[in-house]
Amino acid sequence: MARLHLENIGVDFLIRDVSQNTLVSTARSFATGGIIDMSNRRKVSINALRNVNLDLKDGDRVGLIGHNGAGKTTLLKVLSGILPPTAGRLRIEGRLAGLLSIQLGLDTRASGYENIMIRARYMGVSEEEIREKFDEICAFSELGEYLHLPMKTYSSGMRVRLAFSIATAFDPDILILDEWLSAGDATFRDKASQRMKDLINQTGIFVMATHQVSLMRQLCNRGIVMKKGEVVFDGDLEAALQFHA
Repeated sequence: MARLHLENIGVDFLIRDVSQNTLVSTARSFATGGIIDMSNRRKVSINALRNVNLDLKDGDRVGLIGHNGAGKTTLLKVLSGILPPTAGRLRIEGRLAGLLSIQLGLDTRASGYENIMIRARYMGVSEEEIREKFDEICAFSELGEYLHLPMKTYSSGMRVRLAFSIATAFDPDILILDEWLSAGDATFRDKASQRMKDLINQTGIFVMATHQVSLMRQLCNRGIVMKKGEVVFDGDLEAALQFHA
């Protein structure tokens, strides 16, 4: 059984020795949104998430809703284990896959074959599971003999195809997604979209952020609305969309 439990989660970014002239540009570079705390002008902090309490269980298909800077991506990073919270407690039950940066952990000096092993290990997949899925990943990528070559010789599209093929090969209990993933030419994109849908159907908990309302309606049954780093609504997707409108 999969579960994500968040208790009073907060994320603060401390910006030391910031002058008034550089505050705005420095804050923008964090791209987190939230609230800027200027009570101490020499040690400004950005409250990217504040008092987030959520309990997600099997069957939850969650769409994160909010304007840019509302805290959606920061929350996804916390859920994925990329960004540790500075306050509160996070409990994860089940194997989690965060598809926020599918090329994370790849080595451009290594071959495609080697990168399958590297990326899968980075995802926490066992050696046995890697061996079971290895040929399937190779075939799905459609890279053929290029898999013998260092990834630095690949085009950007080929790199994305390899990364996508690895990242979506293993069935997680919890899937975290920032926008819809696709890769390659039209034919490959169709195949990739179907693979994404199959992966979502098989996972216990699914959480995504997207500005595509039609896609959210297809995939999600629960909506969480965020504003300035806080959850301001949590409930039925349609009710969440109306709340945000």
